[in-house]
Amino acid sequence: MNDRELRALISLLDDPDEEIFKQLEQQLITCGPEVIPLLEENWESTFDPLSQSRIENIIHKIQFDQIVNDLQLWDLKNSEDLLEGLLIVNRYQYPNLDESLVSLTLAELKRSIWLQLMYDMNPIEKVKLLNNVIFREFGLAGNTANYHDPQNSFIHKVLETKRGNPISLTCIYCLIAQQLDIPIYGVNLPKHFVAAYMEDPDSTPLFYINTFNRGQIMSQNDIYSFLRQLNLPASDEYTMPCTNKAIIKRVLRNLITAYEQAGNPQKREEITILLQILEG
Repeated sequence: MNDRELRALISLLDDPDEEIFKQLEQQLITCGPEVIPLLEENWESTFDPLSQSRIENIIHKIQFDQIVNDLQLWDLKNSEDLLEGLLIVNRYQYPNLDESLVSLTLAELKRSIWLQLMYDMNPIEKVKLLNNVIFREFGLAGNTANYHDPQNSFIHKVLETKRGNPISLTCIYCLIAQQLDIPIYGVNLPKHFVAAYMEDPDSTPLFYINTFNRGQIMSQNDIYSFLRQLNLPASDEYTMPCTNKAIIKRVLRNLITAYEQAGNPQKREEITILLQILEG
């Protein structure tokens, strides 16, 4: 469909006939992201509230379909890339974000740590350095004032506001550590999310890191005690590093809860669709 035909379709979006509108809507959605600039142009030039509302909904549906496709591809081919998975989730709320800003911020944090990193540092010293740069100098912290805010699950917003929940803070911490070849990975602890320092990938973690508490170092016994309080077994599922797919599923579950508490059923249902892609 050429530019002129698309513009003709868009000009009919104020048609009061719901059946005609549904046909127009489906045709435009089928065109994919390429039609969005024309829709935005029409939104800016029209003063008809019905047309504007319809355009907004069509744009959202196109963008959501794109996120579904991106997540399916990530699950099939690219789940080793945790940052990409987090950025796909980020696109749900911020589809027009310049994602290079996220990579740039992470690169700056990595560089600040690298400049101070010594070859002969032991694991505890490396973690103390990470903690100093990420939590003290950069100012990243747990969002204790609004723990269930959906923004806590969007990586660019967490880096921008410097406030997040346990899983978003741990993801940022792990991404930076791994870029520096420091073996720190996320652990899917129930009711919490922590990081593990894996000196030997085939053995138990050397220790754990509570990023929500400014990088507090925790022992294996601390984790076991926490699990006993929850009447849960000290199984590998809860004590060993989890997959990136498990991390993104946890992020999506957090978002479902956040939107449920915020009274936004549409967003809750859409995030549930994304979660089902990874659970299917």
